[in-house]
Amino acid sequence: MATCFSLPATRTSFMHFPSNPKSYKIHCSSLTSQSLSAKDNLLRLISDQERGLKTQSDPQKLSEIIKAIDDLAAIGRDTVTTDASLSATWRLLWTTEKEQLYIIKTAAPFFGTKAGDVLQVIDVEKGTLNNVITFPPDGVFFVRSTIDVASSQRVNFRFTSAVLRGKKWEFPLPPFGQGWFETVYLDDEIRVVKDIRQDYLVVERAPYTWKE
Repeated sequence: MATCFSLPATRTSFMHFPSNPKSYKIHCSSLTSQSLSAKDNLLRLISDQERGLKTQSDPQKLSEIIKAIDDLAAIGRDTVTTDASLSATWRLLWTTEKEQLYIIKTAAPFFGTKAGDVLQVIDVEKGTLNNVITFPPDGVFFVRSTIDVASSQRVNFRFTSAVLRGKKWEFPLPPFGQGWFETVYLDDEIRVVKDIRQDYLVVERAPYTWKE
């Protein structure tokens, strides 16, 4: 999902299920050969795209990646992806979100280092989501949001606050905006997302839990 904010000295632009819940299949951790093949194809396509930075100037590659996402979305069409399995620290593999890519590419001078892990930290039970961009060893930019589950795959969100933080300083930023995102595919390793602005996101389960 897009994160709307302004950076200093820069310019950037419960649950409502159908009456017959049995009509939905709960996601399963065991992958079919079809989903494995589609998943491997997507991961292969994005493996050299620097989290989406290179894709911005390669329309053909973007088209191939979106086709691969649509293939996975078709496999995940009848699955529930907004239950407790959505709660995790998710690490960015690839995205089309211009704001996020802009920060990854240009915010390094604020911290004197390149961007590290880019994360989504989701807690469905608490109704929270943090979008996080790390700048090791001590820098971080994060946006807090509230979320609520709208359907088997859609989650609504509303930004509440943002912080640009260094080792000994902190600068609050006023985020604005709300919207929704749909997790169109989810398994034990990755998650694939489309959002209200037709942006795409591919993330993996991080091997650690991020906390403020």
